[in-house]
Amino acid sequence: MSCLKCLKYTMCVVNFIFFVCGATVFGLGIYLMTFSRFSSLLPSLQAVNIANSLFIIGIIITCVSFLGFLGALKENRCLLISFFILLFILMLAELAAACMLLMYESDIEKFIDKDLDDGLKKSIKNRQSHNYTIEDDWDKVQTTFHCCGIRNYTDWEKHIPKSCINPKNDTLYWTQGCFTLLKNSFEENLLNTGVGVIVVCIIEVLGMCFSMTLFCHISRSGLGYK
Repeated sequence: MSCLKCLKYTMCVVNFIFFVCGATVFGLGIYLMTFSRFSSLLPSLQAVNIANSLFIIGIIITCVSFLGFLGALKENRCLLISFFILLFILMLAELAAACMLLMYESDIEKFIDKDLDDGLKKSIKNRQSHNYTIEDDWDKVQTTFHCCGIRNYTDWEKHIPKSCINPKNDTLYWTQGCFTLLKNSFEENLLNTGVGVIVVCIIEVLGMCFSMTLFCHISRSGLGYK
């Protein structure tokens, strides 16, 4: 019984931590929606922009962790089995997404590259129609990450924005493109990314094991809500 109590409260603490993390991601998504959705970067994926993605991920994490927390605390079999099923579905979706990324890595890279190029051309046209007096998502990304264009500053042709200028030297542009910077950062941190994915999967498997153990104990003992 002491082990089961420890298991129960461990589930409560871990799910509460994930609930707070989910609420933070959810709040960040709402903040980005009011600040900028960054939807103009990828025109064909405007519905799946950064703000919307964070918003949806935050809701999923918050709802699943709430089910796990309440199910363990109240020893509710219905909530525990719902938590188990949702975690199982999430893990399958993550594994499927990881396999798709590995199998179609080059195709996905080409698609993003082309879509970014379309977004950049639209940004150039938009700037031309406003006499280069406006700023958009490209300026925010370039200023934040100290990059310019997709591959380098030549992507802007003769319309290089002020956000590409290195503040330490007004005659120089950021040499690295934003997509190139993202790819290099991902490749440099590939091991950390892989470890992170494995850790998340392990946590999900442990969560499923803990919830099923509690579910079986409650079913045998006749405790908790049906």
